[in-house]
Amino acid sequence: MKRWGFIGLLALVACGPESSTRPVTRGQACPGVVAGGMTHRQGLASPLPSRVMQDGRQAVIIRFHRGGGQTRASRITAAGAELTRGTGAKVSAIYRNIPAVAARVTPLERVLLERSTLVESIEEDQTWFGQGLPLSLPARVLSSSEGVAPTDEYSAGLRLVQAPRVWDANADGVVDPGAPTGEGVRVCVIDSGLDVEHPEFRGAVVASHDFLDDDEDPTDKSARGEWGQGHGTHVAGIIGARLGQGSVTAPRMSPGGMVGVAPGASLLIARVLDEQGSTQMSVVLSALEWCESQGARVVSLSLGGGTATRSALEAFKAALDHGMLVVAAAGNQGGPVLYPASDPSVLAVGAVDANERRASFSCVGEDLGLVAPGVDVLSTFPRGLGTFAEMAVNDMAPMSRSLLYSPTGDALGRLVDCGQGESLDACQGATCDGFVAYVRPGAVPVDQAMSNVMMQGASAVVFGADDGPAGGVVDIMSLPRRGHWAPAVSVNQATSTVLRQRLGTYARLTLVPMDYTHVSGTSMAAPFVSGVAALLWSAHPTLTPQQVRAAMEASAHDLGTPGKDPVFGHGLVRAHDALQLLQ
Repeated sequence: MKRWGFIGLLALVACGPESSTRPVTRGQACPGVVAGGMTHRQGLASPLPSRVMQDGRQAVIIRFHRGGGQTRASRITAAGAELTRGTGAKVSAIYRNIPAVAARVTPLERVLLERSTLVESIEEDQTWFGQGLPLSLPARVLSSSEGVAPTDEYSAGLRLVQAPRVWDANADGVVDPGAPTGEGVRVCVIDSGLDVEHPEFRGAVVASHDFLDDDEDPTDKSARGEWGQGHGTHVAGIIGARLGQGSVTAPRMSPGGMVGVAPGASLLIARVLDEQGSTQMSVVLSALEWCESQGARVVSLSLGGGTATRSALEAFKAALDHGMLVVAAAGNQGGPVLYPASDPSVLAVGAVDANERRASFSCVGEDLGLVAPGVDVLSTFPRGLGTFAEMAVNDMAPMSRSLLYSPTGDALGRLVDCGQGESLDACQGATCDGFVAYVRPGAVPVDQAMSNVMMQGASAVVFGADDGPAGGVVDIMSLPRRGHWAPAVSVNQATSTVLRQRLGTYARLTLVPMDYTHVSGTSMAAPFVSGVAALLWSAHPTLTPQQVRAAMEASAHDLGTPGKDPVFGHGLVRAHDALQLLQ
């Protein structure tokens, strides 16, 4: 396999432009430069939206007393919904599996409901977020095999979980006759929606619902027609991208693109995350019941961040009792496993890199069940939003990764040291005729550093990694979706060391669009486990969710401390070994 690099551009100094005669006045911006344009960083959790809506109403979940006997939750909920509407409250969801409704209430309506003998409690309708793209990653994530483009559709992560060994045992790139591929199994992806026209999903989606717009089109777009974050498209590709149905790929990448863990599984798409990557707990619980109604066996949930409530606990317990295995991302904060991954009825998944090392951002704790690839994971992305980067510096072709949502383009200029990009005088020897800025990230947010160096004349930006005992840190946060930005990439520590030795020489960056991208996070790890579960059910349709989970945990590749531990759970999920155990 070949490294991702720009081959064939040699001795750029000889063909580079003359040095600029228009130096930047220290602390001042180049005239006519437009840079940035956003006030927050895309990819970070936006400030929590107020639970009080613009109309003065609070988003809540209202629970009702079950009463005596075996009264069904649906009958109790129907009566409760009528009571709630009677107060003037706006009911947004009525649940079947739990005696509750979601509603928006005024303070007076809440008081009236609290006084009712039918109402048991009123819970906060929490805000949850997608769990993809952590704040920073060890610099080593762009080294070794993670930086190698697959020459076929089998990514490093796919091989790590042994998926090809299940349905392509002879490694000829063709599915073996009769092999379990996930066929006959429905996997429900509760996320930000999907690029439904992406070729990798042709024939894969059997049902969908948009819980934000209340229609059957799960396209990950805003009301203005702008693409969202692409989170759901990336997650869905890890599970069920089809073999041999590639879209626009990068140079030297397989024309078939990539393939998911369970390429025969049927996908159910529930759109719940908005363009900022947030949603309400009530919306997720509605999607959970919809997945059940559509016959899902597996639910992939790469979101969370709230706390356990009685309604949520009952909802996930009902999902398990009704035959669905819910797999959730553990979280990217590095602390205890987040909810709902920490729910006792949910399988929590942490992240490791291609060398089976724990990702520093991956949450840990006794609730962790399994780990799976979650660092620099290649998967599908909304068409044209993925970016492939090539770099050339003198006789080098170092590997780099574009920042998520970086614009495409080509830039050639001297490599200028811009320190940490924290001010308008950070770039040493900057010129308004254009240069390639080398920035050590961490002092200020990426978008602020980008704005500062662009105002000093940078036409492209390279984010490097400082030396350090832990391998340095590369901040690979995405750029804001709006605003004016220069092409930007990140490089690992080894490349950073070499680039610092070549400051002042010419560098070329070329970024071209593609329909795939690399993203890191426990959001990427969870769908690997969801796909493996689909393979097990495809081979053994009569298994219960508890049996599928037990098989994956018992056959996992033990990492770290022998036995189950809070860092790796039971270990790295392995599809082939799990099937061998079942047989």
